[in-house]
Amino acid sequence: MAEIEKDINIRELVEKYPKSIAVLMKHGFHCLGCVAAQFETLEQGAKAHGIDVDELVKDLNEAVKEKKKKKQ
Repeated sequence: MAEIEKDINIRELVEKYPKSIAVLMKHGFHCLGCVAAQFETLEQGAKAHGIDVDELVKDLNEAVKEKKKKKQ
């Protein structure tokens, strides 16, 4: 089961998974400090910026998975 899903709040995502910032930036999601990021879901933000949300979620989960492997 994926840890990160497209209905997660953007602010929540960044707070819970700081490593997600680099992945978001790589995908062109540069508005992390904007007001909308406080209440939008990952899917809403991705759609607003023309980003493939499924690919983004896949990359985010891979980054989180890699971080967990390194801790073990």
